[in-house]
Amino acid sequence: MTQSYTTTQTFTRTDARYIAGKVAADLRQLSQAYGEPTEQHITNLMAELTEYLVDGYLDRVTYGFRKGDRWIVALKYSGADIGSLTADDRSGRVPRGADVIGASWCSHLVLNSKWWALTDEQRSRYEKSLPIQRTNGTEPSPGARGWIEDKTYSSSGGGVRRASAEGVS
Repeated sequence: MTQSYTTTQTFTRTDARYIAGKVAADLRQLSQAYGEPTEQHITNLMAELTEYLVDGYLDRVTYGFRKGDRWIVALKYSGADIGSLTADDRSGRVPRGADVIGASWCSHLVLNSKWWALTDEQRSRYEKSLPIQRTNGTEPSPGARGWIEDKTYSSSGGGVRRASAEGVS
């Protein structure tokens, strides 16, 4: 007798909050090491990230300190398709010891084709519902060392891949 079965995975708001919580833990470590972001800003960033994850719009988001057109120290989180992730690492081990004097805290968000398939009105309404109101800007480069993929945060097969950059200041 042969048996077979099929499983399906659904990425829920609970899964998105779980992933955002791991990102928040990383941002708290950046705050401890470098003085920013504030706890309130972390709360707002995590609410924003949760929405983009649950709706499947995230391509990538980067948080860190920039000087000119380069990241001095940054963490980049790239969204992954449901079912493509199995590992779920512990948060933490953020880069420490970078010279952020003269650098400014910032984040850079890139949305995927699912987002751009929405109408202008849908995108505008969605953005207005978020706690962070973003402006257009140029994404800094990671510096000579580039991005080092170091962690995966997942739940129900979806989530983010983390990469870190620590440039030369």
